[in-house]
Amino acid sequence: MLNIHNLSVAFGGEYLFEEIAFRLNGGDRVGLIGKNGAGKSTLLKLLSKEMDPDTGTIAMEKDIKIGFLKQDIDFEYGRTVLEESYQAFQELKSLEIQLDEINQALTERTDYESESYNQLMVDLTDVTHRYEILGGYNYQGDTEKVLLGLGFKRDDFNKLTDTFSGGWRMRIELAKLLLQNNDVLLLDEPTNHLDIESIIWLEQFLKSYPGAVVIVSHDKMFLDNVTNRTIEISLGRIYDYNKPYSKFLKHRKEIKEQQLSAQKNQEKQIQQTERLIEKFRAKASKASMAQSLIKKLDKIERIEVDEDDNAVMNVRFPVSIAPGKVVAELENLSKSYGSKQVLSGINLLVERGSKTAFVGQNGQGKTTLAKIVVGELDHGGKLKIGHNVQIGYFAQNQAEYLDGDKTILDTMIDAANENNRSKVRDILGSFLFRGDEVEKHIKVLSGGERNRLALAKMLLQPFNVLIMDEPTNHLDIKSKNVLKQALQNFEGTLVLVSHDRDFLQGLTDRVYEFRDGNIKEYLGDIDFYLEQRKADDFRKIEKGEVQKQVWKEVAPKQNDYQAQKRIKSLKNKLSGVEKKISQLEKDIATIDHDLLMDYDATIAKQGFFDDYQAKKQLLESLMEDWEKLSEELEQLI
Repeated sequence: MLNIHNLSVAFGGEYLFEEIAFRLNGGDRVGLIGKNGAGKSTLLKLLSKEMDPDTGTIAMEKDIKIGFLKQDIDFEYGRTVLEESYQAFQELKSLEIQLDEINQALTERTDYESESYNQLMVDLTDVTHRYEILGGYNYQGDTEKVLLGLGFKRDDFNKLTDTFSGGWRMRIELAKLLLQNNDVLLLDEPTNHLDIESIIWLEQFLKSYPGAVVIVSHDKMFLDNVTNRTIEISLGRIYDYNKPYSKFLKHRKEIKEQQLSAQKNQEKQIQQTERLIEKFRAKASKASMAQSLIKKLDKIERIEVDEDDNAVMNVRFPVSIAPGKVVAELENLSKSYGSKQVLSGINLLVERGSKTAFVGQNGQGKTTLAKIVVGELDHGGKLKIGHNVQIGYFAQNQAEYLDGDKTILDTMIDAANENNRSKVRDILGSFLFRGDEVEKHIKVLSGGERNRLALAKMLLQPFNVLIMDEPTNHLDIKSKNVLKQALQNFEGTLVLVSHDRDFLQGLTDRVYEFRDGNIKEYLGDIDFYLEQRKADDFRKIEKGEVQKQVWKEVAPKQNDYQAQKRIKSLKNKLSGVEKKISQLEKDIATIDHDLLMDYDATIAKQGFFDDYQAKKQLLESLMEDWEKLSEELEQLI
């Protein structure tokens, strides 16, 4: 199908990859992996003929059709979702115009016996036959099926594409590609803007796709579920094995271990041979043997161990100033878009130092609430931002805020102030933008590189509250791990919107699930949330494979916001009392031990009995307080 031979591409004198070769066949579902900037998107552009290689060739079968889903797309405004999707059927739309013209001409003609009228009838037959062969009577139904599978509702079909976000427009572009019956599909980060249900639908579609598919993705589960082959680009070379992602990694590790072992054995042999050469050189009678060994040594093909690209960014989010205890207070907050109610009666208290995860299906209001808190959207109800709160916000489409015509360095300098302008190059270096790379224009960067730049840009502004909406989109797996470590070390307040369980593990101490305009709190980490929902991962929740929980109408005492605040206050007081009780019990136990060991010396201490009695009385009083607080809390919950 496609034969890639000795392909090389260089930027600024450095090779992205050099003389790589592989073949694509029908039925191949290739996961194309590698760190951000390794050349994955560039290779897709080469395969799609969007750009030419510096050297090498790409041979392909005649009339082969290639579909390419890019990270950046251009849309023509003024079309509805259906009209844009129908652009996948250019020939069919052209045939429909021809059929209309022929039928219109036939209704206006009365010279039924003429040669020209007869030609019109022949044309009608030919065009109709071609229209039927291309599926002209089925394409509208097929289009609706694909759009529904990718998460659109029938109510969306006649809405203008202008009214949809970039993520939803990307879904339309993906729908067009899937409808075109291409021989080769090139998909660059297809799952970035899909919710779990749409990802599952796409997995099933691609599994049965008869052509070749090449997928760039950092979604491990998606790659494992779809691909049957993995090609990794690393340090200008490719590693190609007929295995899905996880099995590929295991296989690569085993091969490297074998290479290391073989290299070690070869080094022993070489060292032994070199010792013999030195030994024989000294003796004239052994000189010929020494020369023979030297020739043998020269012919040895040295075993090389595959190199790994272990360069990772270095992220640290410093806290600016200490904010007040309450970071944000939301009371009866609501938000609607036209007639669609997204959030209704939301009561939420975000406290200093808390680490919170927002989870739930796409469209349930997670991003909307994040944008409300940072002041990007108007709303109903009350929102109060606390004292000294400085918010750093990473939007889901953060890369779209970058100017493609600016260089990396100019972007950072423009965002800097007098205090940190001198640190711009150091910050860029810690995010792997080094040397001449800072002169690259934004428009030539990969999605992962843009995300890294957006993260670097955040460090130029002070903040003590960090709100991040799907920050791992486009980031390679190593960069994800570095970002996770930085967030674990962040001493401020964190709110994370994500559906990535691996990333969320160990990052948050409470979870809010968004569903049907409401939120539900889980006071624990992401594993606690999944345990409560009786699921292993988000996929099972969103596929409906777990027992559906009925979100019952909550009793007025729980719905009442003041009651919620009272519950939190009681919990805090109860926790404080329990700590005091624990400490007093330890103190009294220590005194009792001293009495037992040396009674006379212990009671001889000045004020001993008064202090001992005071501790016992205070313990009794705290026990009474604990009982009262517990009873009141039990009544409210």
